[in-house]
Amino acid sequence: MEQIAYARGLRRTQTQAEAKLWSVLRRRQLNGWKFRRQCPIDRYVADFVCIEANLIVEVDGATHSTMQECERDAVRTRTLESCGFAILRDTNAEIAENLDGVRETILAAVERRLSV
Repeated sequence: MEQIAYARGLRRTQTQAEAKLWSVLRRRQLNGWKFRRQCPIDRYVADFVCIEANLIVEVDGATHSTMQECERDAVRTRTLESCGFAILRDTNAEIAENLDGVRETILAAVERRLSV
């Protein structure tokens, strides 16, 4: 229950990059695929998830470039992959500068996962 409350809080305080990406993922705008945001999975909260494709999209800010954060991200990735998910990481800068490219990369990943 605690994790659900935490996820709800994250939805209310999303970053600018998360809001921008959510604007193209919500309401099945990505070729009809449903995405959820700030979705609890195992002991983590994934930024965006397409359950149908078992695909998680993470938005990484500047803090993810430190050695300590890279190590934490690696543990998180292994855990989520062990749950059957593929992880796609995009940076705040990529989303700000090339939202269409990020969108196409996500769509290609969904279709690859589902062999559409």
